[in-house]
Amino acid sequence: MNGFDISSESAQATQALSEKLARLLKGGEVLTLEGDLGAGKTTFTKGLAKGLDIQKIVNSPTFTIMKEYHGGRLSLYHMDVYRLDEESEALGFEEYFEGNGVTVVEWAHLIQDQLPMERLEIALFRSGDEARLLRFQPHGSKYIDLCRELFENE
Repeated sequence: MNGFDISSESAQATQALSEKLARLLKGGEVLTLEGDLGAGKTTFTKGLAKGLDIQKIVNSPTFTIMKEYHGGRLSLYHMDVYRLDEESEALGFEEYFEGNGVTVVEWAHLIQDQLPMERLEIALFRSGDEARLLRFQPHGSKYIDLCRELFENE
C-alpha cells in the first residue's frame, strides 16, 4: 500500500485533521510520528487529545519520555523517545502498545525494533512557513481501513 498524503495549510488545520482521526479510533492503536523539530508532531498530538475528549493541556514529553492523559473517551499515551539510550527495552513499551488506549510515539524510528508490526506511521514535512505535508503509511488492514475512512471525503 502506498499510503496517503494530505496538505495542511496551518497548525489549526493539522489539529483538525488529527482530531478527525481521533474520533475514528477505538483503542489499541499505535501511531508513530516522524518529522524534524518544529514540524508539528506535538501539534498533531494536541488534536488527537481534543478528538479523544481529553481536557488536559498536551505538551511534548521530551524530558520525561512519556506522558499519560486520561479522562477522555480513550486514554492517550504520548511518548517522545528522542533522548532514550540503549536501556529503552526495559521501559515496557509493549504494555502500552498492547493496551486499550491510543499510543503516540514521536521519533519512533529510534525504537523501530520494539514497535508492533501493525501501526500507522505519520510523517510531517514542512512545505512552507505554516504549511505541512502529512504522509500516512498504514501497516496492517486495521490501519488501511482507518486511513480509507479518514480520507474518503478529502
